[in-house]
Amino acid sequence: MAEDGWRAEAARTGRLAEGVRTYRLIAVMWIRSTMAYRASFVMTTVGNFAATALDFVAILLMFSQVDALGGYPLPEVAFLYGLSSVSFGLADLAIGSMDRLGRRVRDGTLDTLLVRPAPVLAQVAADRFGLRRLGRVTQGALVLGYALIELDLQWTPLKLVLMPVMVLGGAGIFCAVFVAGAAFQFVAQDASEVQNAFTYGGTTLLQYPPTIFAQDLVRGVTFVLPLAFVNWVPAAYVLGRPLPLGLPGWTAFASPLVAAVCCALAGVAWRTGLRSYRSTGS
Repeated sequence: MAEDGWRAEAARTGRLAEGVRTYRLIAVMWIRSTMAYRASFVMTTVGNFAATALDFVAILLMFSQVDALGGYPLPEVAFLYGLSSVSFGLADLAIGSMDRLGRRVRDGTLDTLLVRPAPVLAQVAADRFGLRRLGRVTQGALVLGYALIELDLQWTPLKLVLMPVMVLGGAGIFCAVFVAGAAFQFVAQDASEVQNAFTYGGTTLLQYPPTIFAQDLVRGVTFVLPLAFVNWVPAAYVLGRPLPLGLPGWTAFASPLVAAVCCALAGVAWRTGLRSYRSTGS
């Protein structure tokens, strides 16, 4: 019995290692392809930077008319914006190509991935790896840096540890949403916009304070689709504000746990969707 469990664990570890290797090889191939046209890469990256910066410009325009938004001054809103943008940007950089799965199902090109001796998830995630998406990460990091300079925070060791934890945990949560959305496209091939509503729409939602939204919406993105753990919950601890919905203080450090649970559930959804696939038209 113990030997069977050991073998199953070894098999899972082997599949994970193979997936990482496949992802790395495909991503490196696309990076080399991108860098063959360096001028194009620079222009598209700058364009990505500028397009995402418009979101923060809209926030600046709001603050030209008000002193606070939902009780949050500009530096605190910039803090929320930066955390959301960096976390989402890292997830989008890593597996943003997942939203193309519906197109592959429709045109039958997913079949070519199935016959290759490599994990399908790794192939889909690394397909057309877009290094230009660094523009979004850079823009979000600059806004986050501005917020940290402007905020008068009382730093403690726990707050210092929480900063990278919530960025990486938030990226993990967004990665789970990308994978779950891709799994849904096995059933509804034209559902990329539905997926974008939770990914791109989710990061836009989190750029604003939870105090401006209805309590039912805040509950939904805390307990149903836990996007609040990307920044609203941990950021409240760093900013010295009450946690949304009166959550206990320890939940500010729960982003990695939430990300792990979300990724596990997304993995189940992915495997279920992949098993249901019956080639083009299914």
